[in-house]
Amino acid sequence: MSIEKEHFLSCIESNKGIIYKVANSYCKDVDDREDLIQEIILQLWKAYPSYNPAYKLSTWMYRIALNVAISAYRKASKRSQIYQPLSETAIYLEEDKIESNENRALLQALIRELKEIDRALILLYLDGYLYPEISKVLGLSESNVATKLSRIKQQLKQKFTAQ
Repeated sequence: MSIEKEHFLSCIESNKGIIYKVANSYCKDVDDREDLIQEIILQLWKAYPSYNPAYKLSTWMYRIALNVAISAYRKASKRSQIYQPLSETAIYLEEDKIESNENRALLQALIRELKEIDRALILLYLDGYLYPEISKVLGLSESNVATKLSRIKQQLKQKFTAQ
């Protein structure tokens, strides 16, 4: 096995939570999630030779994973032409862990109801990314990120307390 391939696989293994988080947030069906995970990894592999180590690996992975997920989501939406909310079991923070915490489950359900870009914003924010990093990943201005996140947090808070 080449050194490049070994390093890539090591990067995937150490950051697989990013891939699972994104896939679980954009796909409700297990088979669709697995397909999306494979597509994300394929696109990461294709882009890997052009990865610039000056940037944080996790930020680069998030950017590619979110772009692939959003593209897949849009394609699926165009095919179905019917909005179908994701099921309660669609999002897990990691594939191997299923949280029984009711507040977390409610928050995850509320996040699933967000628009695709808002979902991406809140996922990055909850994962500890700062506004400059989020703006780079999603191609938005920092002020737009701040405004959108403020609105999303307010919206989630209102819905959360109403439950």
